[in-house]
Amino acid sequence: AGLCIRCSTDQVGEAIGKIPQDEKSAAGRFEGYTDAAASEAKILRDVFAPGDAWFRTGDLMRRDKEGFFYFVDRVGDTFRWKGENVSTTEVAATICASPDVLEAVVYGVTIPGTEGRAGMAAIVPGENFDLGRFRDYLAEHLPEYARPLFLRILAAIDLTGTFKWKKQDLSRESYDPGAVTDTIYFNDSAHEAFVKVDASVYESVRSGKLRI
Repeated sequence: AGLCIRCSTDQVGEAIGKIPQDEKSAAGRFEGYTDAAASEAKILRDVFAPGDAWFRTGDLMRRDKEGFFYFVDRVGDTFRWKGENVSTTEVAATICASPDVLEAVVYGVTIPGTEGRAGMAAIVPGENFDLGRFRDYLAEHLPEYARPLFLRILAAIDLTGTFKWKKQDLSRESYDPGAVTDTIYFNDSAHEAFVKVDASVYESVRSGKLRI
């Protein structure tokens, strides 16, 4: 079996594995799912040569200048913002490295009139959490495009039955203060501070009155 990275121009791509033409070969054989359509969705065909087949791993990898590969994220957990790819895994790891944060999950949310998805982080803060200090930490450790534009404060982060964060629920609830009881903040560049998202701020963000 072969393993290849379908790299884009920025050297980040999805790892794919070659499916041998010999169906008797166990090496790299793709067993698939009970649902034929679901199995076919995981297979890429005619990638490098007519008739070849590769299975999608769902793992995004990055290649450095020396040709070494590093795991970046899972497909679907990376979004684009301001023309850049943002890895939710890398941003969450950076946030969790802050001594003031106990847990964090990062995801993308849509803003009308903008391209891509803006970053949002749901965090469980530590006892001595300070918004100003946390904002300074983000500015020091993350490039501007990767810094969460929205921040949701939680007492705990809900998990699925397989112990994964409920990212889809968080993303769907987004930054709408009317949809949740948790406190949500907007990273306001004009005031150089996190400001609480109320109905007025929410509408200003969605209407484009606030600078994003």
